[in-house]
Amino acid sequence: MSFVVPFDGSELSEAALVRAVEYGTALEEDVAAVSLVSERRRYAVEKGWIEAGEPYDVDAVVDRLRDRVLTLAPDATFECERIREYPPEAELAEHIERLVLEHDPSAVFFGSENVGRVVTPLTSVGARVAAETSYDVFIVRGTQPPKLDALDPHPEFYDDSRAD
Repeated sequence: MSFVVPFDGSELSEAALVRAVEYGTALEEDVAAVSLVSERRRYAVEKGWIEAGEPYDVDAVVDRLRDRVLTLAPDATFECERIREYPPEAELAEHIERLVLEHDPSAVFFGSENVGRVVTPLTSVGARVAAETSYDVFIVRGTQPPKLDALDPHPEFYDDSRAD
């Protein structure tokens, strides 16, 4: 069993990874970050990995994601799947869900502003992955330190510039 974090390099996916490490340390669970990288430029621009006119180097994006995971969570494993197409949200969710399930998670940590709201966007990848019932879901909606005294905050992640 492990804690798994769908990771795209966004601020909230970073917060989810840090929170998974904090809980993983306290509960002695391994942490894995999983990423999905499309070889299509449009997806890279939407994710903020590149600017609209910038050349797209898929390997460089994968390396940046891996490096960021290892900076935030040196003991975490990192898995990235490259896909050629730019599939609809439902297919993206299927890819991510498969990556998550390969780690037999006890919990999945999502960094999202909208996963789990009463009104869920129809195109939410996270909502579909969160609907799986074989694991618990932890939703991280901000970048503030944990409020549980039993957790040791990851101090290098929480600085004044990120405080909510």
